Amino acid sequence: MSVILLALACAKPTPPVAAQPMQPVPPIAEIQPAELTNHGDTRIDDYYWMRERDDPRVRTWLEAENTYAEAMTAHNAPLRKALFDEMLARIQEDDTGVPWRKGGYLYYSRTEAGKPYSIFCRREGGMDAPEEILLDQNVLGEGLEYMHVGEIALSPDHTMLAYSVDVAGDELYTVHVRDLETGEELPDAIPDTTYGLEWTDDALYYVTVDEALRPYKLWRHELGAPEDTLIFEEPDERFWMSLHKTRGGGDLVLSLGSAITSEVHLIDAHTPVAEPVVVRDRVQGVEYDLVQHEERLFLRINDDGVNFRVLEVASGEESVLIAHDERVMIEELIALSGRLVVHERRDGVLGFRVIDLESGEEHTVAFDDATYEVWPGTNAEFETGLLRFEFSSFTTPRSVFDYDLETRERGLLKEWPVLGEYDRTQYKTERVSVTAPDGTAVPMSLVYHKDTPLDGSAPAYLTGYGSYGVPYDPYFTSTRLTLLDRGFVFGIAHIRGGGDLGRAWYEDGKFLHKRNTFSDFVACADHLVSDGYTSAERLAISGGSAGGLLMGAVTNARPDLFGVVVAHVPFVDVLTTMLDETIPLTVTEWEEWGNPADSAYYEYMKGYSPYDNVAAVGYPDMLVTAGLNDPRVQYWEPAKWVAKMRAVTTGDNVLLLKTHMGAGHAGASGRYGYLEDRAFEYAFVLDRLDVAE
Repeated sequence: MSVILLALACAKPTPPVAAQPMQPVPPIAEIQPAELTNHGDTRIDDYYWMRERDDPRVRTWLEAENTYAEAMTAHNAPLRKALFDEMLARIQEDDTGVPWRKGGYLYYSRTEAGKPYSIFCRREGGMDAPEEILLDQNVLGEGLEYMHVGEIALSPDHTMLAYSVDVAGDELYTVHVRDLETGEELPDAIPDTTYGLEWTDDALYYVTVDEALRPYKLWRHELGAPEDTLIFEEPDERFWMSLHKTRGGGDLVLSLGSAITSEVHLIDAHTPVAEPVVVRDRVQGVEYDLVQHEERLFLRINDDGVNFRVLEVASGEESVLIAHDERVMIEELIALSGRLVVHERRDGVLGFRVIDLESGEEHTVAFDDATYEVWPGTNAEFETGLLRFEFSSFTTPRSVFDYDLETRERGLLKEWPVLGEYDRTQYKTERVSVTAPDGTAVPMSLVYHKDTPLDGSAPAYLTGYGSYGVPYDPYFTSTRLTLLDRGFVFGIAHIRGGGDLGRAWYEDGKFLHKRNTFSDFVACADHLVSDGYTSAERLAISGGSAGGLLMGAVTNARPDLFGVVVAHVPFVDVLTTMLDETIPLTVTEWEEWGNPADSAYYEYMKGYSPYDNVAAVGYPDMLVTAGLNDPRVQYWEPAKWVAKMRAVTTGDNVLLLKTHMGAGHAGASGRYGYLEDRAFEYAFVLDRLDVAE
């Protein structure tokens, strides 16, 4: 494979210029350059040394950046505290989720005031029965800087609980097993696992990762056994493994998938040491998944069109249940007794289609809101006539409904409370169409207080993602009220590269079409300015991970268009990362971004990679975050990017790097940690946009 020149220069990068004394960034010792070539290009990376995690200078540098960020925002401390208190005051801290029924029990999670994590509980029979606490995550997280429970799995007889815990933010989990009859924690601890944890009648199945943190091995664990059995290993470095159980509980579903190809195996959950049986051999470029309905399988597959169709497989024979439709993206299938429920996106609008499998009769579950998201809830049991779904919009808090599939009536089970004086009628929502440079109509969802003036004077906060086919639907969060009640216009740009308008929308924003993602976002930002929602100097933009790449690319392209940029764990060193197969995700990511060993992809990536296109311009005020233990976007990407921008910027912008030294991609753990992060960000935005309290 061709590689790019990564010369480790002996430069001494300019340290941050603090507004007050700070811990200095240490001088960098000379590092001899190692010259490699690619397509005749030479590229000097003065900050390549930052990837040496064990080099003490790296930690010192990151801690110095944190000290600098605290020094530069010290005057915001009272505001941060006020914002945190304000956001916390909207949350009902003592709260209970909607119970779901499984095997004679009602399971639910609840929270208690002052405790950062939820408590998993159950009651036998009904909610008037005594409560049994199965897992108190606050006990697990006591004294830890970071704690996250990945998965919880109940044995078929409901006597054993398996759960996985990450205490570093590196997404490596240790599985523990608890005897629910005695409360005893069993000695069966399994380290270095990832998502994918399920029980059969006699064993526990789990997934482990390779050196690049790719899930690739499925194991079978019998309680108390000294060794586990390897059930399946996926050798292709492009493919990730996942595991779940059918709703009826009869089979384990082992899914193997790259970005554009998939293969599914079934494992009989009632047969000891059953061998995986492939459903359909993988075909490059064809993706499928499935649900099981008694003796039938229903496949969601894109072999006949990008938006997927549905095949029914019975007695070894296939038939088409739902044909491909260019206007309808089939998102997910849900098998319930006698029915198949299709979660679909029609012309970008979400809803459900219900098919009676005996009569063939269909009907849709539609919604009236202009902007919203709706998704399947916890449908744990197969034998039911109810579909549980969840709904949210810019003005409607998360709500849980049960929908009667026979009477077609829906019942609201819970709407998450917003404490204080929240009145949804005081806010207006819009869905506007923006014309991209190539003439494509790009939707943008907006929300603002009805008293906010639309004369160009209001501050605005625009966000987007635009990668992996992931849609960014309008949703509610009470923390956003902190901005709306201060006169902000809040927007989501539904840009290409995401799945907002179906699969074709995604494919028109990946590979050699990736720049459409960035130009769509710029067009949305320009629209906010030209149509009087805000002005360039009053416009803040934000994105994380691949959305952080978006932030870097649009800031390089139009630094004049934004007043503040917030980039969370941004994927900004695209070219270097995609050339390094040892970094987690790289090989699998070639089917999203392209392989730069191909000169066409190399040149294209080089043209938009934020780190490679930093220039001597006046950048906006910027807040950049990182996680030292982040396995998805390595900490050195945002660290290098900030260092390089600081060295060449021609303006007097404030440029901050804030690194979580004990966490990963998701930032701080627990609900209070999340609010602290959000208060820090919002205080920075309010301060730099000079929004009066």
